[in-house]
Amino acid sequence: MYYLRTVLQYALTLLVALAVNFFLPRLAPGNPINSLLGADVVETMTAEQVAQVAAELGIHDPLHIQFWNYLTGIFSTDFGNSILLGMPVWDALMQRLPWTLLLMGVALLFSTLIGTVLGVLSAWKRGEITDIVTMGGVLFIGSLPPFWLAMMLIILFSTTLGWLPSFGAYQLGTSFPRPDWFLGVGKRLIMPALALGVVQAASVLLISRASMMAALDQDYIMFARAKGVSERVIFFKHAFRNALLPLYTHVMMGLGSLVGGALVIESVFAYPGLGSLVVMGVNSRDYPLLQGLFVIATISIILANLVTDIFYPLIDPRTRRAR
Repeated sequence: MYYLRTVLQYALTLLVALAVNFFLPRLAPGNPINSLLGADVVETMTAEQVAQVAAELGIHDPLHIQFWNYLTGIFSTDFGNSILLGMPVWDALMQRLPWTLLLMGVALLFSTLIGTVLGVLSAWKRGEITDIVTMGGVLFIGSLPPFWLAMMLIILFSTTLGWLPSFGAYQLGTSFPRPDWFLGVGKRLIMPALALGVVQAASVLLISRASMMAALDQDYIMFARAKGVSERVIFFKHAFRNALLPLYTHVMMGLGSLVGGALVIESVFAYPGLGSLVVMGVNSRDYPLLQGLFVIATISIILANLVTDIFYPLIDPRTRRAR
């Protein structure tokens, strides 16, 4: 019953989000026909010609008809054709989506590992100089805007030192699966993933430290110490396992901020992911492209939340017994 109720709640949330995704681009000022053809060209066209272009673009129907076509198209992966690119939106998304998933996956892995390790060590050494220095550095780094950090990385590693390329996703002239292609992908992934993951790692560190400290103050920790259990076993076997739930929740919820951050970072590094498509779609008022992008982002975030709820009982048996 719990899982059915959870799925229904997220299904309703998805429907509301899809409605917002449909109407939000249409509330923005501007006209996709003017953006595509230019206002000067549109002024020379007759009303019949403008109506014909609108019909070809799929924006001539009333809003409720467009909304119904939009919903039915989602389930058949038919998001229409991009006004700007002149190709199916689904094909354009599938060309860019793997690059964004690669960037987000590396950034998530980096932020989770670094943030968790430093947070656990900081809680273990709480009150000592190591804890104070770590917390000071984390508060400073966590306050940096990701786009500013990205530009500083470009100045340092690309402009000054010349170690890493500052744009693109792979070296031109190489092809998959040659070794130089993988080398080019790796070198161009370091700075975007670092800029995206460092700020996220700061929040993971704070959550892991707070969760560990809260677990260490529980009565079962005092009982384990009274039995003579070593501090290392208490820390990693008893406290860390019970601190995993809030840390797991924060990491999964952080996927939403990673999606938003990836859009900005991709624009800074000219990375061929979904972020560049967002900029192109907004500038050209490309409704089908924007809708497809928003749908992908919305479904990803909702699925992350759903997976988080479903796996709660597997991570912490206390939630299973409560339900």
